[in-house]
Amino acid sequence: MHHFIKIALPAAVLSVVAFASEPTPGRPWESGALTVESGMLWEIGSGTPIAYRLVPTQFSWRSAEFWGFAFSDGSRIVIRHRLALIGTWIQSGPESHYVGISGSPSLEWWDKTGTWSLFTGSGGGFGWIDSREVKGGQGQDFTLNWFIRGGIEHVTARNLRWSVGIMYQHMSNGGQTKPNPGIDALGFTLGYSWKY
Repeated sequence: MHHFIKIALPAAVLSVVAFASEPTPGRPWESGALTVESGMLWEIGSGTPIAYRLVPTQFSWRSAEFWGFAFSDGSRIVIRHRLALIGTWIQSGPESHYVGISGSPSLEWWDKTGTWSLFTGSGGGFGWIDSREVKGGQGQDFTLNWFIRGGIEHVTARNLRWSVGIMYQHMSNGGQTKPNPGIDALGFTLGYSWKY
C-alpha cells in the first residue's frame, strides 16, 4: 500500500498540473472555423413553373475576426470572411445536381459569454448544373448563384458549435440564354462547426 501511495500521489499531482496548464479556449471569433451545413429549400419565385425542391450541403471556411467592435455590455459585433463549396441534390426538378462555390462576409453578433451568436451574410458565386432541355428548367450548365442567410449559432463544447438558420438562394445564368427562368428557393439549414 505504501508503494501505491508513492506512485499514485505524484501521478495525481502531475495530472492536475498538466490539466491546469492546458490553454484556456479562445473566443469563437479568434480562430478560423470549418462548417458543414445542410437543409431543404423550396421554390418560391415566379420565374419557373417547376416546383423545385433543393437539398444543399455546404462545406464552408470562416476566417478569424477581420473586423470587430466590443459593446460596453461585453457583447461583440464581428465580421469574418466566408468561402463555401456547394453540393446540391435537386430532389424535385428536371435537373439532378448542382456544384458550385460562393463567397461572402459573415456578420455575427456574439453575446458576452461567447457561446451564442446571431449571424447573417449575403454573397454569391458560380457553379454547374446538369441542365436539360425542359421548359422552365435551367438553360445551360454554367450558373451564377446568389444567397442571403441568417440564423443562430451555439457553442456547446470547447471547439464545437451547432447552428440553425434560414437561407434564400437564387440560381440563374445571368441572361446568357433565353428564356432564363432561374431558381428562387427559400428554406432552412442545420450546421455543425469546429475551429482549426
